[in-house]
Amino acid sequence: MPFGEQPAYLRVAGDLRRKIADGTLPPHTRLPSQARIRAEYGVSDTVALEARKVLMAEGLVEGRSGSGTYVRERPVPCPVFRTGYRAAGGSASPFRQEQADDRVAGAWESRSEQEDASPRVAERLRIKEGERVMRTRYLFRTDGEPSMLSTSWEPLALTGRTPVMLPEEGPLGGRGVVERMAAIGLVVDNVVEEVGARPGLAEEMLELGGVPGHTVLVIERTYRAGGCPVETADVVVPADRHRMVYHLPVR
Repeated sequence: MPFGEQPAYLRVAGDLRRKIADGTLPPHTRLPSQARIRAEYGVSDTVALEARKVLMAEGLVEGRSGSGTYVRERPVPCPVFRTGYRAAGGSASPFRQEQADDRVAGAWESRSEQEDASPRVAERLRIKEGERVMRTRYLFRTDGEPSMLSTSWEPLALTGRTPVMLPEEGPLGGRGVVERMAAIGLVVDNVVEEVGARPGLAEEMLELGGVPGHTVLVIERTYRAGGCPVETADVVVPADRHRMVYHLPVR
């Protein structure tokens, strides 16, 4: 194949993609059948099938059992604001702080339990593999709809047998890492976030209301106090429904 020449299935997929983008094939419209694609583009059954697979992998179409393949409704991306901690009087939640908008109807469900640190978590917290950590899993909702998953780990060597051992219980339950750590004499002075992308796991997409394999954004976040990690977390959001928006101060 000459340099720069696309395989036939990608050319077909590209033309169908353009029709979806310009509204020629609007949401909920049935995608042309394999036989029609074959006839219209003069390609083989194999090429037609591969083109449909490309569109499905990209999340542009979805199969409906016994009915065919249809153009998916494309969600309008919702911004997820990342601004770091801000002093906020009263009882403003950390979730609402991160959304940076008091109009956001944010809520969450959580579950905490102790476990041994895995090699990856131990490396991020700079502790030994197998040391005990408190793992807390969250499902965040915005306006009642699942929007974000988060799993956080805190070293029990720091928080064990203190009032903040359980992130969502006790006198500072639900108040966020900075405030909780300050209560036990640890001043958080640095937050690092690394953003990447990968296919969503089946169990993640089940909770988030998406299709397994569709792309998710993953934020690996670590809070540090004096260079010592006090909490690390993986935040997962569906890439087709969200955009990360960072507000960074100029110094």
